[in-house]
Amino acid sequence: MKRKARMSIIIFLSAVFILDALGCYAALTFFSAKENAEATKNNDFTGDDLQNDKELTIMLIGTDTRDVDVDDDVYGGRSDTLMIAHYDTTSKQPKLISIMRDSYVNIPGYGYDKINSAYAYGGAKVIKEVINESFDLPINYYAVIDFSQFSGLIDELYPKGVSIDAEKDINLDGVDIYQGEQVMDGQTLLQYARFRMDEEGDFGRVRRQQQVMVALADQSKDLVPLLKLPKAAGKAAGKLDTNVPTDLIIDLAKNFLIGRVKPLEILSVPVEGSWNFNNYTSSGSVIEIDEAMNAQAIKEFLNGTQTAENTDQQIADSRQ
Repeated sequence: MKRKARMSIIIFLSAVFILDALGCYAALTFFSAKENAEATKNNDFTGDDLQNDKELTIMLIGTDTRDVDVDDDVYGGRSDTLMIAHYDTTSKQPKLISIMRDSYVNIPGYGYDKINSAYAYGGAKVIKEVINESFDLPINYYAVIDFSQFSGLIDELYPKGVSIDAEKDINLDGVDIYQGEQVMDGQTLLQYARFRMDEEGDFGRVRRQQQVMVALADQSKDLVPLLKLPKAAGKAAGKLDTNVPTDLIIDLAKNFLIGRVKPLEILSVPVEGSWNFNNYTSSGSVIEIDEAMNAQAIKEFLNGTQTAENTDQQIADSRQ
């Protein structure tokens, strides 16, 4: 018995030593990868305080700087994509709110304009002010990624590609996409999510972006081995302009990788019956929205009292 007890202690201590060594290796590879991160352009951003210790919101901003003169616009042009990610760390429920880029809102200090203009006016800070005032939604963190960075990040994290059931034939920036099931690399996935040159415009594009986000979340379980997670997270952080703490990035990614997270629920803003087109503004064609109605819809969505779309089938049904 004493021999077995000693052997058990030796095995236990060996396991602890191995785990500790792996932890040190993971930490070193993470911070090594993180060293190459670019300096943030949004140092003036101050996130809202967490409302409680279990829920957090992250503002996701997609930009296209290919045609932007960085000397004239330090923030990299208008935001081409704007989403709000919400995560309940207790229930493991992720939710995503997509906001139409042509939504006509009051931008503090600048007056009414399309919401995608807010980033050019003052970066993540000004967008947060708009989200606070127009939708009564607190924002804790932000993350900004450029189109070219998105493509590279997808190839880095999903080396086998991302499976997507393309809803239609699409051609954009020299990339041909055909309707049906297929595996997309980063560049193809980017063009699929960007396309809006049809009768649906931004409504169709937002739907495809949500389809992409659902696919990324669903397929994240096969992303990378847990041992390689810190290094992968470090590379991801290096491609983002973000104030999300690095340890939080790892914790969130770990939840997705080990399958603890519930299916992603999605909401599009403006919600049905809360908007109208207007072609007679100084900003051109815009979507005028009922801010109070959308703020209430967001509140109900996050509180779980509004039905959410959370499957690929529901996304497909919304096209019919």
